[in-house]
Amino acid sequence: MLTKLLSSDLPRSRALGIVLLLIVFGLAFAPFLTSGARPLNTAATICVYIVLVASYDLLLGYTGIVSFAHTMFFGIGAYGVGLGMAAGAPWIGVALALLLAVVLALVIGLFALRVRAIFYAMITLAVASSFAVLASQLSDLTGGEDGKTFEVPDLLSSGADFGSLFGRTLDGKVLTYYIVFGASALLFLFMLRIVNSPFGRVLQAIRENEFRAEALGYRTVVYRVWANVLAAIVAAIAGALMALWLRYVGPKTMLSFEVMTDILLIVVIGGMGTMYGAVVGAALFILAQNYLKSLMGQASSLLSDVPMLATALHPDRWMLWLGVLFVLSIYFFPTGIVGRLRNKK
Repeated sequence: MLTKLLSSDLPRSRALGIVLLLIVFGLAFAPFLTSGARPLNTAATICVYIVLVASYDLLLGYTGIVSFAHTMFFGIGAYGVGLGMAAGAPWIGVALALLLAVVLALVIGLFALRVRAIFYAMITLAVASSFAVLASQLSDLTGGEDGKTFEVPDLLSSGADFGSLFGRTLDGKVLTYYIVFGASALLFLFMLRIVNSPFGRVLQAIRENEFRAEALGYRTVVYRVWANVLAAIVAAIAGALMALWLRYVGPKTMLSFEVMTDILLIVVIGGMGTMYGAVVGAALFILAQNYLKSLMGQASSLLSDVPMLATALHPDRWMLWLGVLFVLSIYFFPTGIVGRLRNKK
């Protein structure tokens, strides 16, 4: 049963299996294992980023496509939910967002995937930047740089009360979390199925040697376009889930280049060309983003008698240490954490 659920793509490493089980267990029971808004928000962000990074790895890790337009599709899904909720028609907003994502992915794929490597990356960067500027300038519709907050149905509001379980009040926020968690789990399993299907094998063949794949009779441009479309759809759904959780959409949160760099970092840290890398990488990176600063503050206070160490660990330098951790992870895990764990004897 587990083999079929995971599309026969098992962890193939006891250490990796344990890490994945701990992450899944932590995310599945996050509302009952933690208290307060911050831990639950961190868990929900991890769920969304697992899907977002997995969809990007379909392009980068499995097909060899370097794209900088992924945040555009993420933002399209988020704005679809936000504007749909504000207009009282969330499902129409989601449907239109997915349609727009598919159309843009097809257009970008058909016109840009015929060029090679860096040229395609630059085209997608230009398109994504233009879309971010457009979202900022259409202030009457999108809220501009400030973004837009929106109301959710009463069923998902914090005021909704469904009783309690294990001492935890079951309100609309907990229900929203499990919607995000359940949808993310289904999308991840879908991506796992895609990369382990004959379609996914062709994508990997294109990544390894596109000319050989063409010589075998595969229309590589068609496969690359469809990979682009699938990745765009999943990224748009991830954006919709993020907006539903935050009750907010804005260009900095959804469309900024910082989000794109986060995705790239997570792919590299977790391991390119493996869906499980998205799970491990997203969990570690989001936890570091949310808790490294506070942990450094505590360490700096404890080491107040050692001025040099206290200064080095000052919370304001958390980005520096996050960069150091990233460099160390690349040095010790050149194939990513998942790649290293799978190769471990």
